[in-house]
Formats: sequence, structure tokens, C-alpha cells
Amino acid sequence: MKIKLIVPLLSIIFLFGCKNSNNDVNSNLSYLDYSNYDDKFLGGIKMIPIQTPKGDFKVWTKRVGNNPNIKVLLLHGGPGMTHEIYESFDGFFPNAQIEYYYYDQLGSYYSDQPEDLSLWDLDRFVEEVEQVRVALNLDSSNFYLYGQSWGGILGMQYALKYQKNLKGLIISNMVPSIPDYQKYSDNVLAPKLDPDVLEEIMKYEDLEDYSNPRYMELLINNYYTEHIIRLPVSEWPEPLNRSFKHINHDVYVTMQGPSEFGVKGDATLKYWDIKDELNKIYVPTLSIGATYDTMDPNQMKFISDKVQNGRFLLCSNGSHLSQFDDQEIYFEGLIKFIKDVDLGNF
Repeated sequence: MKIKLIVPLLSIIFLFGCKNSNNDVNSNLSYLDYSNYDDKFLGGIKMIPIQTPKGDFKVWTKRVGNNPNIKVLLLHGGPGMTHEIYESFDGFFPNAQIEYYYYDQLGSYYSDQPEDLSLWDLDRFVEEVEQVRVALNLDSSNFYLYGQSWGGILGMQYALKYQKNLKGLIISNMVPSIPDYQKYSDNVLAPKLDPDVLEEIMKYEDLEDYSNPRYMELLINNYYTEHIIRLPVSEWPEPLNRSFKHINHDVYVTMQGPSEFGVKGDATLKYWDIKDELNKIYVPTLSIGATYDTMDPNQMKFISDKVQNGRFLLCSNGSHLSQFDDQEIYFEGLIKFIKDVDLGNF
């Protein structure tokens, strides 16, 4: 009698197991289905025309996946870096069925690189992102904007003007004030350096000898490995090294300045500060901070407290590029936010 009962039970388990397995397979097939996209010929790559005050150019984007409800546009840092430092997203977003877009901003390696320095302006970049959004058919039913570092500045500034187009906003490793960032660098991080190292760094800073190889050697081995990415230089991820090779220094210096120890000189972002405007952002917002970041994690939490609908994620073992050095915490929290917003649980 027991044998007769066990056989039907095993059959039911087998059938349900097959059904669930088939659902997973169908879901994966749908996620990978590019058949209805005009970018399938190039595997998701699309060169998007944009208009600027200085003429028309094209920027590079690449779509990964297919999900009509969740589409994440990735804004890289720098300014002037590339999408390459986000290739680690390939290890996490596809399993979560998240459609996402790599994007090199104008001036970056895979996009057009005009030489007119007046183009490297925050407001112009905001209009560029809006043109990219329209070209990719992203809207408030599916559009999540992710920005890290400089990309976080761009993301916040975009939200202040165009948040009606957003479903969610992610600000990663960025604070809402450049002057406050400079104070944190000068008053908190700099004193933690070995006094002899700091003295030598400041010697080059005072001389504005930023291109001196010794200056960069000191920063990379004493500052970058503590606050940019907490790994020995020999273990830095290949996509990060590739992105550094591809940086557009004209964009970087114009907006960030020549110093690697803050935002100095005639940098156009030197006085950027939107602390008093954060309360205007009502779209669901995730602010990601890290304990060892170049940015003050308390200021990153401040973002989540001041926006109308915010959440804070702390990567307690991470630094500025915590998608690498605190990866599991980073992606677990990032994906949870996106899913919570999508399901209406935020």
C-alpha cells in the first residue's frame, strides 16, 4: 500500500519539477530573445545620434537582456571614463532578469570624441542622457537610472529635471556636494596617510606637478588601494585597467580638475552642490555608500534621508569601486532595490 502511495507522489513531484524547470528555461529564453529589437544585428550595440550646441555626434550603447519592466541605463564615472568598469554587472544582472544598457558618454572611448572643451558641461550631459533615453524607448514604466561617482552627479542632476521619466534612481558612491567632498578629503582622509607620504604628495600638489610619475605612484599605492579599490595593484580587474587606458583626459581635467586628491583648479564641477535640492526628488532612490570610499559614507546616507523616497545601502568592506571590492553586498542590495520597486514593495 505504501508503495502505491509513493509512486503517485513521485509522479507529482516530477511533474512539478519539470514544470518549474520549463518555466525557468522559457524565462531565460525570453530574456535572451533579441528578435524584436533593431539592434540584434550587432548584438545589442546601437550608436545613438545626439544633438549639441556644437553639432551632432553619436554615442555608443549596448543592451544586454530583454525585460519590458526593468531597464537600467548605466552612467559611468570619470568624467571621461568608460562603461568597461561595469562589466562585472554581467555576472549578476542576467540571473536577475534585468535588462541593462552600457553607455559611453560623449567624449568617452567608444563614442565620438569632439575636442571642443565647452561640451564638457553638466547641463549639456543631462540633455544628452535625455536624448539617449528617448532613443532607447525608456520611460517611467521601466526606466532605472544608475550613476556611479561622476555618473551619480549626472544621475541626480537628471532626476531634478526629468524624474517624471524615471521608475527608479540609483546613486552609487557619490555625495551631493563637491565642496563637502573636498573637505572630507582634506580633513579626514589625508591625515590618515603616512605623514611622509602625505608631505611628498602635497609637494607635487603645491607645484601643480600632476603629471609627475612619482606623484601618481604615491597616490596609487597609498590612496587608490585604500579608497578607490581595496586590492593590490597587481590584482586590479582587467576591465578597470582597460578603462583607465581609455580615459579621455580632456573631459576629466575640464570637469574634475588636474588633481587626483580632490576637485581643484578651474574644474567646472568645483562648486557643484545640490544638498538643498534633494528633497525635490520623489522617485524611489537608492544611495550606495562604502566605508572606505573617497566620499563620506554619512553624506551618501544623507542623500537617502533627504529624498522623498530613499534607501541606503552600506558596503562595509568596500571603497569607491565597491562593485569590485564588496561585490556580493553591492549587487545583493542593488538588485533587491530594483526588484522591490518593480513589485511595488518599496
